[in-house]
Amino acid sequence: MKAVFLDRATIDSSVSLTPISSLISVLQTYPSTCSTETVKRAQDFDIIITNKVIIDEAVISQLPKLKLICVAATGTNNIDHLAAKKAGVQVANVVDYSTSSVAQHVFAYLLDYYNQVNLYHRENQKYPWNESHHFCQFHAPVNELAGQKLGIIGYGNIGKHVAKIAKAFDIQVTVAERNNVPSIRSGRAAFEAVIANSDIISLHCPLTPESHKLFSAETFKIMKPSCLLINTARGPIIDSDALAHALTNGELAHAIIDVLEQEPPQENHPLLDLPAEKLTLTHHIAWGSLQAQHKLIQGIANNISSFR
Repeated sequence: MKAVFLDRATIDSSVSLTPISSLISVLQTYPSTCSTETVKRAQDFDIIITNKVIIDEAVISQLPKLKLICVAATGTNNIDHLAAKKAGVQVANVVDYSTSSVAQHVFAYLLDYYNQVNLYHRENQKYPWNESHHFCQFHAPVNELAGQKLGIIGYGNIGKHVAKIAKAFDIQVTVAERNNVPSIRSGRAAFEAVIANSDIISLHCPLTPESHKLFSAETFKIMKPSCLLINTARGPIIDSDALAHALTNGELAHAIIDVLEQEPPQENHPLLDLPAEKLTLTHHIAWGSLQAQHKLIQGIANNISSFR
């Protein structure tokens, strides 16, 4: 079997593809692939490997040799599942490879915000310690995580791992029930109650019709003005225009955002011009520790092996 990896540059160059290449006769890679190139590049291959390249009905219908689409991610919203099924093409994703990486990212930036790590690093370069009149220099308040109320939206493996780490910091953890459901499961609390009472809200839910723009202007009005919002899940869960308005107008203290609706974003995206005091923006990196990437490649290899 022959495989083509359409967006190899989404994986660090140091991560070996040997677990995949050892299973097949040919592995062709491209750093990235635009929509006009997909069919031409994939037409002679049995397997497509894609992280974010869109494989829709128009593409699948022109690839009679295609047998398997391996998504180099957990989310498969870039694949037309109905078209694939109709064409007899299997779709396989990889789960649970990034749990530790995402949870670590959440706490790296949470600690940076509460301890003002970057601010103190910058200020200490401006005002050398040896020139201080006192033994300590406070440029901004440092706050403790202990006793803070963390609301977790989405309680899969990542949400559970975040909760586990949070408890080690003596953070009070509450797991939100899904919004607009008739009953609340044991161990969870009503969505609106969690939103209203949390000091920190961390999103770990999948993108579904129900979670699309779950965090809207109405949601932000319910939240504490001192609340910190973290999104390492999916961009469209948050209405970016509403978030920009909430941050600008003091309805929300700060947001740590790793994902957006479109990646990379357009130049006029409403969050791009916000000051660092209001927004910490990272480029969809929470998932991508080297260890997680190695697990991902092995997961793709396992999917190909199972298919064979």
